Amino acid sequence: MSRGRRGIFDGLPIPVDKSYLKEGLSRIDEGWAAARFDSLPHVVHILTSKDREGEIQFLKEQSDLIEDVVDEVVHAYHHGFNKAIQNYSQILRLFSESADSITGLKGEMAEAKKLLGRKNNHLGQLWYRSLTLRHVLSLLDQVEDVAKVPARIENLMAEKQLYAAVQLHVQSMVMLEREGLQAVGALQDVRSDLTKLRGVLFYKILEELHGHLYNNGEYSSVTLSMVDNEEVPASTAAGRVVNSMQPLSRRTRSIKGDNHIDGLVTADGFPKTSSVDGGSSFDGPDDDSSLDMRESDGRTRKDSKSISREIPIFLSCAAPDEFIDSMIKADAPLNVKYLRTLVQCLSMLGKIAAAGAVICQRVRPTIHDVITSKIKAYTEEASKSSTDKAAKRNSDGSHSDGPIPRFQMLKQKTKNGASVMAAQLVVSPISPAMAPAGDAQRAAGQLLRSIFECLLDILENHIIVGDLLEEKSTSEVDNINTPHITYGDPSWNPDSESSQATGGFSVAFSLSVVQSECQQLLCEILRATPEAATADAAIQTARLANKDPVKEKRDGSEGLSFAFRITDAATSVPNEGQGWRRNSNVPQEGYGTASVIPDQGIFLAASVYRPVFEFMNKIGSMLPQKYSQLGSDGLLAFVNNFLKEHFLPAIFVDYRKCVQQAISSPAAFRPRVNATLVYGSSVEHGRPVLQGLLAVDIIAKEVLGWVQLMPNYAIELVEYVRTFLERTHERCRASYMEAVLEKQSYILLSRNDVESLMRLEPANISLQNSTSQPENNVTDAEAAEVEIELSDLLLEMCPIKQENLIHDDQKLILLASLSDSLEYLADSVERNHSQHSQHSRSSNAIPKGLASLANEYRRLAIDCVRVLRLEMQLEAIYHMQEMTKREYIEDQDAEDPDDFIISLTTQIARRDEEMAPYITESKRNYVFGGISSVAANASIKALAQMKSINLLGVQQICRNSVALEQALAAIPSIDSEAVQQRLDRVRTFYELLNLPFESLLGFIAEHEYLFSAKEYFSVLKVNVPGREIPMDAERRISQILGH
Repeated sequence: MSRGRRGIFDGLPIPVDKSYLKEGLSRIDEGWAAARFDSLPHVVHILTSKDREGEIQFLKEQSDLIEDVVDEVVHAYHHGFNKAIQNYSQILRLFSESADSITGLKGEMAEAKKLLGRKNNHLGQLWYRSLTLRHVLSLLDQVEDVAKVPARIENLMAEKQLYAAVQLHVQSMVMLEREGLQAVGALQDVRSDLTKLRGVLFYKILEELHGHLYNNGEYSSVTLSMVDNEEVPASTAAGRVVNSMQPLSRRTRSIKGDNHIDGLVTADGFPKTSSVDGGSSFDGPDDDSSLDMRESDGRTRKDSKSISREIPIFLSCAAPDEFIDSMIKADAPLNVKYLRTLVQCLSMLGKIAAAGAVICQRVRPTIHDVITSKIKAYTEEASKSSTDKAAKRNSDGSHSDGPIPRFQMLKQKTKNGASVMAAQLVVSPISPAMAPAGDAQRAAGQLLRSIFECLLDILENHIIVGDLLEEKSTSEVDNINTPHITYGDPSWNPDSESSQATGGFSVAFSLSVVQSECQQLLCEILRATPEAATADAAIQTARLANKDPVKEKRDGSEGLSFAFRITDAATSVPNEGQGWRRNSNVPQEGYGTASVIPDQGIFLAASVYRPVFEFMNKIGSMLPQKYSQLGSDGLLAFVNNFLKEHFLPAIFVDYRKCVQQAISSPAAFRPRVNATLVYGSSVEHGRPVLQGLLAVDIIAKEVLGWVQLMPNYAIELVEYVRTFLERTHERCRASYMEAVLEKQSYILLSRNDVESLMRLEPANISLQNSTSQPENNVTDAEAAEVEIELSDLLLEMCPIKQENLIHDDQKLILLASLSDSLEYLADSVERNHSQHSQHSRSSNAIPKGLASLANEYRRLAIDCVRVLRLEMQLEAIYHMQEMTKREYIEDQDAEDPDDFIISLTTQIARRDEEMAPYITESKRNYVFGGISSVAANASIKALAQMKSINLLGVQQICRNSVALEQALAAIPSIDSEAVQQRLDRVRTFYELLNLPFESLLGFIAEHEYLFSAKEYFSVLKVNVPGREIPMDAERRISQILGH
């Protein structure tokens, strides 16, 4: 309640020193402030109250309080009230004075109306007479000016003010057709001169339009792009055009008819006039087009600086009209404005169809000349560049007699006298210049890009002019004598009526001619002819398979099928354009690409693909929506068909033959004879990759090199590489089987238990980097058990015969070299996959093929190394089994180890020296590192088969272990500590034979787990002269080992 009252009286201007008034107001009941006050409840309350006087006194106090508040409010707002009253008084006075003034003005206007009404008829007669006199004087002035029009038009033409000249011509012809002037004899000569000038103007405009269509005019984009900081002439200011290769988007290109030409003519407009020279009819000016040149997707063919809001210089002499206003307002480059002006001039002259017919006649020969000129310019630039490079090489003292074959280049890169003979086996079906990164491929790509860049600019001009002509033709009515042009192929004419109205010229026609000329250019580069248009791809492949890819010279006999055929036969224009027609039927000759690309042929299709693909994509983005289907076929379809039917089958057959020759050569799997003493990490530093595999690697890299040129065919090319590598893998496995067939090591490796144990060996960690599957982690105790278990399996093979071992060292070297070569090829395959997978259409398609194949190569490489390890272990067992055939009862201390130990150590040193250049140090450690464990285990187990041994015999065995340890330690990559640990165990074991029985018990108690119980018992069973063994020796040892 109190909150509501405080809200009502808060705005009152009560001074701070009279705050009691606010407190008093807060105690006043809210009923007194109601909008509709009811006094009855208050009267009844006083009458029924016991203290009536007190209630009345309380009401009086509240009344006094309110009066005090009212006094404060009046005092605060007194000045404002007085000022408001004065303002209202002043306003009332002004209103009164205004009413009096209006009353007087009404009276004066009534008197003026009476005075004007009396002289109205007389003034009308005078006004009409003045209009007649003015019209006569204007007509006389115009007749005088018409006689000067031909000279003025010629001057304007000389100054290239074509729009002003056409504007003046049209206005003059309209004037001469007016009633009253047709019978004036003095004007007949002027009329004849203007008719002749109409034809001259037409050809002058047509010449300018033709030049600017092909970027040869003064206001073309190419010409303006050469001006960096200079201003383009204009009446007051001009814009600069920066040429760009980015095309206009079809979404941002719109044609809007929004302007009307309205010269200094009568209100009736321009009457229709027939052409005197039998040309097309004239229907007067019509709507013009404005191009919306907004940017699309952040890319546009014009720069912001190319836009000018001022009148261009070529319109500076023209009379202002709606077309000029639209040109000032248009956001278009200067070259587009000039093209619009020329088309507008043709429309005003009524020559749209005639101009279109002449332009059609000139398209094909002009495009041909443009392409030829670009090729000549590129040839001169390339010749100059090569001359400069040759001069630089001569100044540096380096001379070259021609292109260096690839195998010679590889030879020059090798060191330590090692030559790469594999390259001699690579008989590539193409020359180095035709390789994916060769000079011919690069030259073809650069040449086509420069030509296509020029054609894009030209085609953009054709699109602009074609749309403008088509729009103008919709409002222009040609007479029966207007020349027309027809297409030879109606499929390239989506709108025949519109095409006839423009004399046959359209965007579709220009695009078809451009693609036709480009196709003929590609045929010349590829040395292709249309004779093989019906050749089936399978027949083509079979025919190529019967050729020798080494000596084959691909020429026009390869052929291709044309994806489309365009004809542009045009009818002649009667009595017009004779100067333009003289070159219309020029025979189409070659383009002269041989001067740029001496080595032409089918393999250049790869370098052609990407420029054509980019070219057609840009064309598709430039075309208006109604022509969007034209950019999806044609040249690109032709290139795709050629690649699928001819190029891909050809390279598959040729490279397959190369691979077959590389892997079937007698030297393909022959280890290099003059190998370096130290293993090289790369081929250039002497890595002894087998010649056949090195050749296959070079071929695979070359085939994958085509992916960069043809990314859309990456899957097909990778499939070819996979096929080649599969065939190579089969040949490698055959070579591997030839070396290990029916050998004990291969038989053991084929056993699952042996292979599983070899995977668990600690030494197997050196092979984990070469396999895609992670190996199991084992502890040291488990590793020792795995070694013993594997050693026991090998010892079960005793006695081992020599014919079951690979005694030919060349086969061992082959296995080592094959393992390293397979590893090299697997690494190369994965590296090439990572480089080229980004060019594929499907990122998941390539890893499934090449990655799995690389794993197959690594598995075979690991099998080769494991066979070598098993072979060396079996070789050690073969020599160590001689221990069981003799008794070590020596009568004198021998200084040399046993003969079988000498034979084994000599063989180890020899094989290590022979394998060193062909295998990495980690794999050398793996191959020879298993000898020590097997030899130690064989030596210990040999004691169980001995009948007797003396002290000198123990020393002899220890001497054997020392000799073996020294031989293994001499291998640089081997783990000497592990070898010493294993062979120290042998010496410790045999030295137990020299201990008394009690001392032996003490040793067993301290080293309970150093040897097994069976091994400890074998120490007791052997006969050692002079050693006494109690009867319960085995029981006592069993008690020690039992707990």
